[in-house]
Amino acid sequence: MVQERGVDDWIRTIRHRDSTLSPEEEADLRGALSVVVEEPADRDVVREHDRQTRSHLLLEGWAGRYITLSDGRRQIVAIHVPGDFVDLHSFPLQIMDHSVVTFTPCRIAHAPHERLREVTVRHPHVARLMWLSTLIDAAVLRQWLVGSGKRSALEQTAHLFCELFVRLELTGRTDGRTFIFPLSQAELADCLGVSAVHANRVLQDLRGTRMLAWRGRRVEIREWDALAALAGFDPVYLNLADLPR
Repeated sequence: MVQERGVDDWIRTIRHRDSTLSPEEEADLRGALSVVVEEPADRDVVREHDRQTRSHLLLEGWAGRYITLSDGRRQIVAIHVPGDFVDLHSFPLQIMDHSVVTFTPCRIAHAPHERLREVTVRHPHVARLMWLSTLIDAAVLRQWLVGSGKRSALEQTAHLFCELFVRLELTGRTDGRTFIFPLSQAELADCLGVSAVHANRVLQDLRGTRMLAWRGRRVEIREWDALAALAGFDPVYLNLADLPR
């Protein structure tokens, strides 16, 4: 059984949304994880068109899903933080339509699909919680689609910072209103679907609002209500309520 803070983060997130998770179910979830590997930054841990036989739980570090166009342009379609399964959906899908890259050095636990299958057969409640996890991933993607289609780059960036803060706060990885954002401006640009120059200008504009401060990799949200209003941020899509599943 893997004993890591990232596993605790994952379980804490599950319990936040459904506190009825039983000790037996938790033990079997933890038991589904096998080896832990360390990956350097900028390494693909999942590749488009690969057939997957395991899913990956991010224990430490940041990673992201992305799709590359034929001309080499890249669109990042999700950011993952510790406690996230970066590809739980690969369990039923098996063949991937996108890749997953590490943004920083990462520690990752493997969850063989055979073990996940055993757990979901034994515990239908756990199967529903895994389903919920993939549904939340889809909800986040919908918000990103709305952002790229209808929000300005400034609003889109504000929304991203609001979302990341809420997700990191859930696992105790914030300090007051401060959190670490390790992505480069080029990586942020690939999230927003803009050029690196445009991303830099947006960050300068956002700093100018004094709603947040940015020092190195550390982001401090100084005016949460104003930032959330600018973004039109409503966390309902993150499904944070403790409800029976």
